[in-house]
Amino acid sequence: MKFHINKIKCFIGVASLALLFHACKSNSGDRAPEHNETGKPVAEVAHQEEAPTIASLTPEQVKTVGVQLGDVEYKELTATIKANGMLKVPNNNKANATSLYGGVIKTLRVQIGDYVRKGQEIATIANPQFIQLQEEYLSTGSKITFAEQELQRQKTLNEGNAGAGKNLQNATAELNTLRTRRASLQQQLTLMGIQPSTVSNAHLRSTLIVTSPLNGTISNVFAKIGSYVDVSSPVVEIVDNGSLHLDLQVFEKDLPQVKVGQTIHFTITNNPTTEYDATVFSIGSSFENDSKTIAVHCKVNGNKSGLIDGMNITGLVSLDKVTTPAVPNDAIVNADGKYYVFVLTDKRPKEHEEGGEGEKGKQSETHKKHEESGKEYSFEKIEVLKGVSDMGYTAVTFVNDMPKKVKIVVKGAFFVNAKLSNSGGHEH
Repeated sequence: MKFHINKIKCFIGVASLALLFHACKSNSGDRAPEHNETGKPVAEVAHQEEAPTIASLTPEQVKTVGVQLGDVEYKELTATIKANGMLKVPNNNKANATSLYGGVIKTLRVQIGDYVRKGQEIATIANPQFIQLQEEYLSTGSKITFAEQELQRQKTLNEGNAGAGKNLQNATAELNTLRTRRASLQQQLTLMGIQPSTVSNAHLRSTLIVTSPLNGTISNVFAKIGSYVDVSSPVVEIVDNGSLHLDLQVFEKDLPQVKVGQTIHFTITNNPTTEYDATVFSIGSSFENDSKTIAVHCKVNGNKSGLIDGMNITGLVSLDKVTTPAVPNDAIVNADGKYYVFVLTDKRPKEHEEGGEGEKGKQSETHKKHEESGKEYSFEKIEVLKGVSDMGYTAVTFVNDMPKKVKIVVKGAFFVNAKLSNSGGHEH
């Protein structure tokens, strides 16, 4: 029994000496590096470089990547309603050139896209009945002459009690009937485009001229040479695009914010680069078809070139006159969940220590060469807060105060950011 107890005491003593020796060695040796909350060594974190904020580009680089500078503009983007619509010409500015009398198209003098003026000849129509109508007009004139003579003769007989009163009445009625018929034929000839005073036995016209009822552009041609047309068959369609209106479809919830006189900025769906303006002059009072939208009628202002009846548009209704700083969408870059723009500056990027003395000397020499030539461009990365985006622009708010007149990169900001990323972000 004593032998086992002594053996246990001996084992405990040896273990104690081993623990004491390990503790002394730990205190006298190198300490383990401390770590921060992210798990990286504190010394390593302290030795890490700050992210660079200034990128330098040579004129050759600027030209190659197409970097363009611009100003921070002011746009009405904060208080707007976006809506779709269509360009329309009012019906009183559209017309069909037709013939009141049927006939065969003999000549057609216009085609789609031609601009015509009111009264200009569009086509000619031929029909033998036109000659018959002129013939009747001439014969009616001859009958009137004979009827006037007969009435005068009956008056003379009646005054001498040699004629019957019934004959005088018949002569008077016949003359009145012929005069009414002649007046009717005169109006018909005028509607046909024939001056009654020019009609004679030697001058009978077999064709009629179809003229334009208004100034405008030929938008459609329905007839062709040799086809038969009448009052129900239009020859061409004419549209006066100078009277274009904008019909904007506004949802029910946005309608209370729309007022007569407000300004509309709109772009054509297939060409969003060009912006046009319009003014609200009327607001509809009923829903359009089965949709929950109401038509807001607007007058297009300024230049209307390129606008055609039926084009689809996207519009912004300006609710007030409050403006906000805005930059083109391409001027904003996204990095690490934040948004930045690049501002032209006189600052120079800091020289990095990495790459050894030879690499450092090479970078310094290149930078010094551009400094001496004065041709190097420096761009500073400035954080901004994004706002609403429309019409190719985005409202921005600078996180820090900036001078009012600064030049920013409006095109090629992506390449400047790439250059900045390639030139920095190293650790020792």
